[in-house]
Amino acid sequence: MSEWQKQNWRTKPRVQMPDYTDAAALAAVESQLSNYPPLVFAGEARTLKQQLGAAARGEAFLLQGGDCAESFEQFSADGIRDTFKVMLQMAMVLTYGAKVPVVKVGRMAGQFAKPRSAPTEVVDGVELPSYRGDIINELAFTPEARIPDPKKMLQAYTQAAATLNLLRAFSTGGFADMKRVHSWTLGFTDDQEVQKYSEIANRIQDSIDFMAAAGINSDTMHEFSTVEFYTSHESLLLEYEEALTRLDSTSGNWLAGSGHMIWIGDRTRQPDGAHVEFCSGVLNPIGLKCGPTTTAEDLKVLMAKLNPENEEGRLTLIARFGAGNVGEHLPRLIKAVKEEGANVTWVCDPMHGNTIKSSTGYKTRPFDSVLREVRDFFGVHSAEGTIPGGVHFEMTGQDVTECTGGVRAVTDEDLSDRYHTACDPRLNASQSLELAFLVAEELSKLRLDREARAAG
Repeated sequence: MSEWQKQNWRTKPRVQMPDYTDAAALAAVESQLSNYPPLVFAGEARTLKQQLGAAARGEAFLLQGGDCAESFEQFSADGIRDTFKVMLQMAMVLTYGAKVPVVKVGRMAGQFAKPRSAPTEVVDGVELPSYRGDIINELAFTPEARIPDPKKMLQAYTQAAATLNLLRAFSTGGFADMKRVHSWTLGFTDDQEVQKYSEIANRIQDSIDFMAAAGINSDTMHEFSTVEFYTSHESLLLEYEEALTRLDSTSGNWLAGSGHMIWIGDRTRQPDGAHVEFCSGVLNPIGLKCGPTTTAEDLKVLMAKLNPENEEGRLTLIARFGAGNVGEHLPRLIKAVKEEGANVTWVCDPMHGNTIKSSTGYKTRPFDSVLREVRDFFGVHSAEGTIPGGVHFEMTGQDVTECTGGVRAVTDEDLSDRYHTACDPRLNASQSLELAFLVAEELSKLRLDREARAAG
């Protein structure tokens, strides 16, 4: 790793990245960013790696969630707080069901760039470059808005720093104290899922009251009043990533200072490509999206390149096949991992393989398809004797109408009510909580099966 240099990716084929027209402006921004402090620190990334290793062994469980693409225009403290609240709720439900710690990782403070299926789009006969996220260009359909602007990287850094500052305050400043377990319901009091959550919260509160009577509370136990919360994003805009990469003085290894965990998308996982080259050299935990076109041979090459030391917690494989396709594709990739004896953490992304166009023209995801992919993911791991280590969702704490279905029964006709995403449809707070209960049920089944086998 010591021979790796953060600019090595520039010699490799690049895809899904903009061509900046003003080289001098780009160089000025990169120079400025390279003098800014990193957003995260090496010790935090190492701790997350250890926790992901525990998830791979079934001793913890990863909950990764947040925006499809963070927006400059919709950025607000309330938005961050509401997503954080929902993730606390989901983590509480999962912890209760799985009886293991939940590793909380947000798609936040860096998820500004998006890969696109086509380099251009056509509206009313006009063809323009595709919108690639606020860190690159703008959503407005005008020639000027779609020109890549390197200065947007500076705005993204500022927003990421502000987001991290608030998340750290929420995590350690009392907001996440378990005594507040009832206050995280976001006001959706009529929902069946929130009522189920309240029942769990009551049981947790009873346990807290018992322990407090025994002298154990948030004043005497740090774990009662704080949570560890990490950030992650797709490592897509490599000029931004390189500018924030720093040498860790304690280990002599390179840290991607843009986020605790970075991942490689299904469109940028070419073994000889720029994105794999960049991620191969940083000490952070790395995620790798695995879709239907991921071959066993490609996966073996990628595992060797991204985790040559076969380190626990280093590589997370994020499966995204689409409902009905998990049984066809996941077993063959599990077989490849077993053949290599590779240490990986298996995670289910039930969002990206289930995107459709609704009858009303909106891009959406049927909630039933999301649920089915999660169930199939757990079913395959149960059959293969392997460990499902986590879930990865695009979700928000806002009461949006972007995915159809769920207990509140969002229909195609409802999508226009509160459809706010700039890219992909997200689960709303109610759907996210409903999904957490499903995952908790699956984890509870797994735990009971293990206990039964251990008892003989």
